[in-house]
Amino acid sequence: MTRITKLLLMAATLIAASFAASSPAPAQQGYGPPPKITCSSNNGKRNYCNVGGSYDVRLVRQISGSPCVQGDTWGVDRGGLWVDRGCRAEFIIGRGGTPPPPPARIVTCSSNNGKRNYCNVGGSYDVRLVRQISGSPCIQGNTWGVDRGGLWVDRGCRADFSIGRGGPPPPQDRIVTCSSNNGKRNWCDIGSSRDVRLARQISGSPCIQGSTWGLDNRGLWVDRGCRADFKVRY
Repeated sequence: MTRITKLLLMAATLIAASFAASSPAPAQQGYGPPPKITCSSNNGKRNYCNVGGSYDVRLVRQISGSPCVQGDTWGVDRGGLWVDRGCRAEFIIGRGGTPPPPPARIVTCSSNNGKRNYCNVGGSYDVRLVRQISGSPCIQGNTWGVDRGGLWVDRGCRADFSIGRGGPPPPQDRIVTCSSNNGKRNWCDIGSSRDVRLARQISGSPCIQGSTWGLDNRGLWVDRGCRADFKVRY
């Protein structure tokens, strides 16, 4: 082999090696940065943006002056990524995530004429007040609550309630009115419960735990003119 032929072969080998080194490797599926999307609530209305069925969405940059708060002005549901009330932001879209639970049901329950009323919540004990409508206060355990009869409201409470999908039965509360007549000590039957709280003093005489009311082996006692409503939990 002549010297010129050897030189040509060496040059061809070097050129082939340089092409092989500079050739890009094929991209591997699933690698690289996750896609980014800008989603906007125009005119303060709710808007949905396509995220390809993913539930793994994170806010990376708020653009709007209106706040973007997850679960309030933006979120992900079975319709996709949504924004509301002027939120505009950039979101990173992941590659999965679990579907969110179905939305809770809203029930409006009203105490008409100041009387106790029960509303059907389908056997659920997972109930939360989301919006009071009445002027009369809605206070859990006092003017609204949940027992084995369902959701109840009382003394003029009217509100919207969010009904979840379950929850264990709540403890049973009973209101017991106990009175010290003629300033003497009196006992009231509360069964076997020892979980007692003063809910409302009725008398002019003070009701002070350990002084004018308390618990002993005979039950709930009141003394020296104390008269009050007590919440007894079973």
